[in-house]
Amino acid sequence: MKIITSLFIYQLIFLFGFCNNNSIKPKSSKLTNEKHELAAKQYDTIITKVPLISFTAVGDVMFGSNFPSNASLPPSNQLPLLNEADSLLKSTDFTFGNSEGTFLNSGGTPKGSGQNIYCFRQPESFAANFKNSGFDLISIANNHINDFGELGIISTTRLLESNELNYAGIPSHPYTIVKKGELKIGFIAFAPHSGCLDMNDINKAKSLVSELKKKTDIVFVSFHGGAEGTNAQHVTRKKEIFYDQDRGNVFDFAHTMIDAGADVIIGHGPHVVRALELYHSRFIAYSLGNFCTYGMFNLSGVSGIATMLQFNLNSKGEFVNGNIHSFKQINEGGPIIDTDRKAVSIIQKLTTEDFPEGLLKISDNGYLEPIIKKD
Repeated sequence: MKIITSLFIYQLIFLFGFCNNNSIKPKSSKLTNEKHELAAKQYDTIITKVPLISFTAVGDVMFGSNFPSNASLPPSNQLPLLNEADSLLKSTDFTFGNSEGTFLNSGGTPKGSGQNIYCFRQPESFAANFKNSGFDLISIANNHINDFGELGIISTTRLLESNELNYAGIPSHPYTIVKKGELKIGFIAFAPHSGCLDMNDINKAKSLVSELKKKTDIVFVSFHGGAEGTNAQHVTRKKEIFYDQDRGNVFDFAHTMIDAGADVIIGHGPHVVRALELYHSRFIAYSLGNFCTYGMFNLSGVSGIATMLQFNLNSKGEFVNGNIHSFKQINEGGPIIDTDRKAVSIIQKLTTEDFPEGLLKISDNGYLEPIIKKD
């Protein structure tokens, strides 16, 4: 009964935040302060007159590993791991996640062993969980796509394709294009890791994004970058080093990609949530942390905060509004609803600290809207 009640509450929140046909009016349109009335009316006009496209985004997803043993798999291979998030995952035009690991039943060449070396080999049947839970866009640009060498990559891409999942992030498949009506959405993914589109090759990244923008109306960029761990919650605006590896300057990368034509940037990789930002009316999430990571992840403290973002863009790619939905992972993992809304409070704090000049308002209930400033 507790789960059903919690889901009902979240569904009510969702319905009030994302109305039918995505034609919502943000709370700011009700402002009575005279100096904001004109701006609010203009904002209303943008929302109601321009077609909207809705997205759900989560961070790292790994359903359990059969390597080095089956001990890291969910009991009896039953996978109700996304049950509490299922209705929200299926409620928008497109749903995104980062696939943290390969899909391969056996074999492959592990990338290494020892302390700080983790290899994720998910059973091939688990790939269908993405499709069954409503995912459309899957990033495979991360430090685990090469966990089992070329065999793991071939198996993973084959299974994503057989489940009709759109993926991106490796040189042989850098991006994909999907459609909503007449709108074309380009999806591309980067990471500073071997075998991925390199986010540290900034000129190449700019060229790819610019090329994709010419072919599409909206460009969705994913990146797996930044240092990892509880001490890596802040956007430093500097190059981030983790275990002697250059994990990129995620601030410069995100801004440069938007300047090159990107419309939304979704980050993951630090295993903790980070701040949100609006830049030239484009939406940036610097890290969504762990979302569904079973068995082999540290889920203590802030590492167990599981964040889901839902947001609307207009047909020009400009951010309109959105919501933060708070989940958490406990014990072995899998997202469950967090009625304390820790994801909201943490992201509020980080966004205020890292972007005090920011143009994004985050309400206590997780509602996101641009801050309208009068000239």
